[in-house]
Amino acid sequence: MSTTVLDRRSLLKATGSFALAFSLAGVPALGQSPAPRLPGSLSSNRKLDAWIRINADGTVTLLTGKVELGQGILTAFTQLCADELDVDIGRVRVISGDTGLCPNEGTTAGSFSMPNGGTAVRLAAAEVRHILVQMAAEHLGLPAERLEVKDGTVTEREGSRSTTYWELLGGRKLERDATASIKPKPIRQRRYIGQSVPRIDLPAKVTGEAAFVQDLRPDGLVHGRVVRQPAYGARLVGVDTAAVEAMPGVIRVVRNGDFLAVVAEKEWQAIAAAKALRQAARWEERQALPTHAGIYDWLLAQKTRDIAIKSDARGEGPAPARVLEATYRRPYQMHASIGPSAAIAEMRDDILTIDTHSQSVFETAVAIAHMVGLPPAKVRCRHRDGAGCYGHNGADDAAADAALLARELPGRPVRVQWMREDEHAWEPYGSAMVLKVKAGLDGKGDVLDWDYQLWSTPHGTRPGGNPGNLLTGRMLANAFAMPEPQNGGPPNFAADRNAIALYGFPGHKVTTHFITEMPLRVSSHRGLGAYANVFAIESFMDELALAAGADPLEYRLRQTPDERGRAVMRKAAERFGWAKFSKSPGRGRGIAYARYKTVATYCAVCLEVEVDRASGAVKVVRAVVAGDAGEAVSPDGIANQLEGGLIQSLSWTLKEEVRFDDRRVLSRDWDSYPILTFSEVPPVEVEIVDRPGQPFLGAGEASQGPTAAALANAIADAVGVRLRELPLTPEKVKKALA
Repeated sequence: MSTTVLDRRSLLKATGSFALAFSLAGVPALGQSPAPRLPGSLSSNRKLDAWIRINADGTVTLLTGKVELGQGILTAFTQLCADELDVDIGRVRVISGDTGLCPNEGTTAGSFSMPNGGTAVRLAAAEVRHILVQMAAEHLGLPAERLEVKDGTVTEREGSRSTTYWELLGGRKLERDATASIKPKPIRQRRYIGQSVPRIDLPAKVTGEAAFVQDLRPDGLVHGRVVRQPAYGARLVGVDTAAVEAMPGVIRVVRNGDFLAVVAEKEWQAIAAAKALRQAARWEERQALPTHAGIYDWLLAQKTRDIAIKSDARGEGPAPARVLEATYRRPYQMHASIGPSAAIAEMRDDILTIDTHSQSVFETAVAIAHMVGLPPAKVRCRHRDGAGCYGHNGADDAAADAALLARELPGRPVRVQWMREDEHAWEPYGSAMVLKVKAGLDGKGDVLDWDYQLWSTPHGTRPGGNPGNLLTGRMLANAFAMPEPQNGGPPNFAADRNAIALYGFPGHKVTTHFITEMPLRVSSHRGLGAYANVFAIESFMDELALAAGADPLEYRLRQTPDERGRAVMRKAAERFGWAKFSKSPGRGRGIAYARYKTVATYCAVCLEVEVDRASGAVKVVRAVVAGDAGEAVSPDGIANQLEGGLIQSLSWTLKEEVRFDDRRVLSRDWDSYPILTFSEVPPVEVEIVDRPGQPFLGAGEASQGPTAAALANAIADAVGVRLRELPLTPEKVKKALA
């Protein structure tokens, strides 16, 4: 079978222009009634041809606006497409995250890929199959009920007549709107859904092919390096570029306001020239920072926008027998991608094409278009795999850097890769937070009144089509102002994601004190506010269980109304051996639970730790995580997400904190920002509660919060001290023990 796919030029011709990503598809004409809302991403991308193409060479092209970040999503989409179309999975070729070709599904974030993108792929494929069977019935002169499909061949049952998808449609467009009226296959007829098939993105990565954007080397490539400000708020007051312009291989030095960069023929030449340019630049530093030690006092002192996201009063009843309260803190934390951000941009024939590992290619393309003064239809972003980050790191900014330099050198692809210190010092971090919780308990220790308050700066400053959200856009001579950041609303929230506890408390109040000012640059860090909120809520639940003299698992179960939540807690505890755990000096166990965003995957984590009282060092001995993500299309993919999230959370919770003084960020390398090492990763066991036929819930960000709380709870169980400020370092353990 040929492996040729529909080439990009043919697809561009078919879509008419690069403006597909920015069209108003699905919006009714004036005077028309609005079309009924369709499930998932079909709602804004109604054309079946936007999703699936049947090619004359016997292949199927699946197009999706969601992108691969290492979560295995394109493999799961391929499984859905192959099963619902009734074709061999090897026939399916995927094009993702190309703003000139793919349906606009917005940002790949928030564990929405399966609920929105996966649902759209499943329903589109099922409907395309239905249409093709109807076409085959007409072609063969047979009732559709007498036909069956196997690997794209439509055959008469108990007969010899047949045709194929490729004969019926190969290379032509369906030109049909989706209706979402065709039911997916019954469970018993599925071949790939629910199975762990080999990941389609891994072979090239394992064999060392040019799989990552950092690896791409197109013909005529030149290399750019940007000289960053030495500190937040610094202004470039002067630079002598003559000596740098004379250096070997240097093509151009570019200055635009506070943006300073160099382009050279070879990468090392660009690095050397950037170093010399940095020494030649004169900066004026202005901004004072509150320091990493002072950030919590700073948060509590700021003017806030207060939002009551839950205000259930208990009503009449007995006064609490006892009241407990506690305060928890989370520092700034970074994505710290091991591969620094990179992009390649080329200006050719009035089209600016950017290869980027951005999670928001559609919105980033619009933001860059405005930044460089081009119509959005003239800027095309193509997603390429990056080093992974699960959040808004420097990928969009590197794309903007490359775009700006490419406009200076039309016809030459310009590659920009950030240096390690740029990545650490200038990527948008996860926000620092202060979380205060107070509970009134009845005589049994159960919660009567729950009052939860949080203070946080923003958790979302992605490009969103606005160049003021790009680091480069704010540095230009005609700088773009950063728009005032907003906090997300229900049911998914942002700073207050997972701030509503999942327990059946009679009185339940949650207040967000939202701060729009940002001492350090912040945006979407994996899970947004959920990591800190679950850490605080589930740590406090353990404290309440201790006060009630109750087992932490039993205490949670008796106050959890959701049976699926109870099921994952029981599943994790059973696999862990909670009831049989034998406590010994310095060793302890911990459990924590959450349902991500209160609408996505249910997750429970059990950890066993060993704490050295002399040094304060914490060793995680073993981990068990149980998850219910609805229907499991790719069990291995879900397991990878739960396990990977747990490991990343252990790194955050044990080690990670952005340190800064009153002038600049100090965490600029791996010594000053350590992360978990391979030798520190415990054995991890994963239990998946599969629910065939149930909606997809999304598992990418489910395990981080429960892991942090389970770790704090296990430390408290091991040595009897409660740590409430992240990260849980040996120094903090020793101080608490003292």
